[in-house]
Amino acid sequence: MKIICSSVKSLPDRIPPDVQAFTFLESSPQPEVGRIAHGWLRELEKDGYAPSVPVWDFVLFCFAVYAADVSVLRKESADGWTRQIELDITLNDPAPWEANRQLVEKMLRVLTGDFWTLQFSAGGPVPPNGQRRLCDRDCVALLSGGLDSLIGGIDAVAQGRKPIFVSQRAFEDSARQIKYANDLGGGEWHQQWSHRVVFKGKKETSTRARSMAFYGLAVLATSLLPMEKTEILVAENGFISINPPLLPGRMASFSTRTTYPLFMSMLQELLVVLNIKASLLMPYRFKTKGEMLGECADQSMLKRHACDTTSCGRFRTYNRTHCGRCVPCMVRKAAIQHWGQVDTTHYKFPSLSSAGKTKADDPMAVACAVLSSEQQGIDSFLGATLSFASQADRPQYRRVIEQGLIELAVVLRRDGII
Repeated sequence: MKIICSSVKSLPDRIPPDVQAFTFLESSPQPEVGRIAHGWLRELEKDGYAPSVPVWDFVLFCFAVYAADVSVLRKESADGWTRQIELDITLNDPAPWEANRQLVEKMLRVLTGDFWTLQFSAGGPVPPNGQRRLCDRDCVALLSGGLDSLIGGIDAVAQGRKPIFVSQRAFEDSARQIKYANDLGGGEWHQQWSHRVVFKGKKETSTRARSMAFYGLAVLATSLLPMEKTEILVAENGFISINPPLLPGRMASFSTRTTYPLFMSMLQELLVVLNIKASLLMPYRFKTKGEMLGECADQSMLKRHACDTTSCGRFRTYNRTHCGRCVPCMVRKAAIQHWGQVDTTHYKFPSLSSAGKTKADDPMAVACAVLSSEQQGIDSFLGATLSFASQADRPQYRRVIEQGLIELAVVLRRDGII
């Protein structure tokens, strides 16, 4: 399917019926055209944003990728999953993007499992030109409302860092994000935005590219920092980053790859070739969630907020409640058990054994992974999972997956699953 993401002035006069078009920042008079970040420009200028063209074009690209991801239905593809997406984007300076088009297409292939064909054209909306404020911050940190990003924020502040916290608005998580940023002393510089992707028609729910919008916002926030070279802290535990296939049927994009190491290295390479002076740091890539909890620098603050954070992959489906049985929920349960604290999170299924046969897909997959590792060894379970890693990093990735399965095994046995 073809997707067009354009400024209003560069939008074709006629949109073919088999094409989904979006306009950046403004509404099109054509009613079938969707919107991306409508009205955002005025807000950015009011907040003092005046990003460079490379940074602004990166933001437009990230939002366009997210719009394409949610507007192309997987069930309508030939195999019911893998899509062929043609994405045309208008930018201010398309030349470096066109020169590195193969890198970008491969990066998105790794992230979403789809085949992307990209075209970059001139005529994108110009960057905001706000009056830049004096900023005393020294890095950017993603703050989602989840447990890992909370720990990342706590540790960064404990180390003397002063992050600009960046959040994507997400229903009840928005209030959590504000509370955590304030408690961490970064409320004044907390940047909380939404991509505002709106269109008619059905929405694809797999959203494998949802992290792109987040990375776009993080890179945009670096334009507020006083130094030329900046750091973006991405706090994600190593087990979830790798997201090892628990069963053969969960290979590649059937598991989420929002912080997958190969994708992150390609994203960093893209920033370099675009001349964007931002470094993506993943301080917990060799830690499990349980180890992150146990080693957090401010245990008092962590205990106050940990069980209020959001981890569930089906949080919206269960009326803003943790389901208790998806993989992120099980990793969360296992981590808190490893931490040694009482888990006061409200789960729809407090025990995995209470989920019922129709709700057992994820617990079964985790149980199979744990038993495979225990009975056949971690290397047999991993197979070629770590083929992306360097020789130096591979032993550490191997250890974090093995330890993650050990943490999960405790919860599975506690609940009588194995």
